Amino acid sequence: MAVPKLSDEQIAAMSDDERRELIGRLRLPPERLLPRPEVVRVHRRVRLTLMVGGCLALIPWIVYLGFSLPAEYHAQNWSLAWIGFDIALVLMMATTAYLGWQRRVVLLLPAFGTGMLLLVDAWFDIVTADARDVWVSAGTAILGEIPLALLQITGAILLLRFLILAHPLHDPAVSPFRTRLPF
Repeated sequence: MAVPKLSDEQIAAMSDDERRELIGRLRLPPERLLPRPEVVRVHRRVRLTLMVGGCLALIPWIVYLGFSLPAEYHAQNWSLAWIGFDIALVLMMATTAYLGWQRRVVLLLPAFGTGMLLLVDAWFDIVTADARDVWVSAGTAILGEIPLALLQITGAILLLRFLILAHPLHDPAVSPFRTRLPF
């Protein structure tokens, strides 16, 4: 069976809706792209149950900690905790830089993670600093960590938004942040 061919002129003359309809007809069938529905159901149920259960369990735990934790505490392995955290931060930043240099889409994951780690670092630097060091911690957070974190997080969100909008089957009437998962 001969497949009709479209010329460049015919494709250029198509409306956005006509192009989406053609792409929809040409795309691979969902069963070749998507995981099996039963696998999706199990994974989704487990993830949602764990996240909702975790939220519900953390609320009373936070209240308990608020009443029971001392205002001051001598921590064991303090330097190891901070060095380990900073090593994780360096690895995330290096991964973000490398994937950005390589122009890889997966960059959005470590970029977002790096931003969150920077915010966590700023928070703990400030709240654990003593009175004479709190201004240094706040200054470092305001001038360095928070702006870099916002740059990383907003960059990841902009990349995600672009990928959604650039998808040939994206419905322009739907906000990129309201686009539903395909499975």
